[in-house]
Amino acid sequence: MGKEFTKGFKRFACGFACAALVALLAACGSAPVGPGFYRVERGDTLYKIARSNRQSVSSIVRWNNLSNPDAIEVGQVLRVSPPAGSSAASSAGAQRTTPRASSSASAAASTPRDSADTASSPAASAAPISLVWPSPGQVIRNFDGRDSKGIDIVNSPGTPIVAAAPGTVVYAGNGLRGYGNLLIIKHSGDYLTAYAHNQALFVKEGQAVAQGQKIAEMGSSDNDRVMLHFELRYQGRSIDPARDLPPR
Repeated sequence: MGKEFTKGFKRFACGFACAALVALLAACGSAPVGPGFYRVERGDTLYKIARSNRQSVSSIVRWNNLSNPDAIEVGQVLRVSPPAGSSAASSAGAQRTTPRASSSASAAASTPRDSADTASSPAASAAPISLVWPSPGQVIRNFDGRDSKGIDIVNSPGTPIVAAAPGTVVYAGNGLRGYGNLLIIKHSGDYLTAYAHNQALFVKEGQAVAQGQKIAEMGSSDNDRVMLHFELRYQGRSIDPARDLPPR
């Protein structure tokens, strides 16, 4: 997938295009978060989140190691209470008088799964998912986390596309500009996989699929060449599929 596709996915994740599909992805990655944390929703800004939680923007940026405060994504988990034991936590406890505020700080200390590192680097604590390659072909673009949110695989038109892991189809259609015929599959453990630019789709929304089951055929829908753009997402954020794909 080219730069246009990648930029389109970022706009999609931030809610600037195809709001219905953004809401769907947010719902797919909407597992409860621990007290003292917040999952980003469509339309959120860091300023809005900070104000709602009575914190400063700079504090939330620091607690979550955010390199770009304007690049938060739908589904991203953010720490919104000071880490337990920090000086900020002590001062925050003095300023807040509600029982919920004080309990949030202590509860956050007992939920290592939702630590600040998890919020900024979800792959670090994500349980591995066993994937198979979604299609044969040459990888012409790898994941870099910035310009490329997945991998691009080229082959001939009609090349079979298979489900990389068992799951349920949560989107099947071409309603998002820049993606062509797109499939999104929800897997266990807050994982999603996305398959774009397909020539034909063979599964429907709500359908359960097995790992290795044919779900589509490679094509060039809404793209300038025949290819599959494949993404792996954990809790709404893109991670490198190579981490969980077998070598070949």
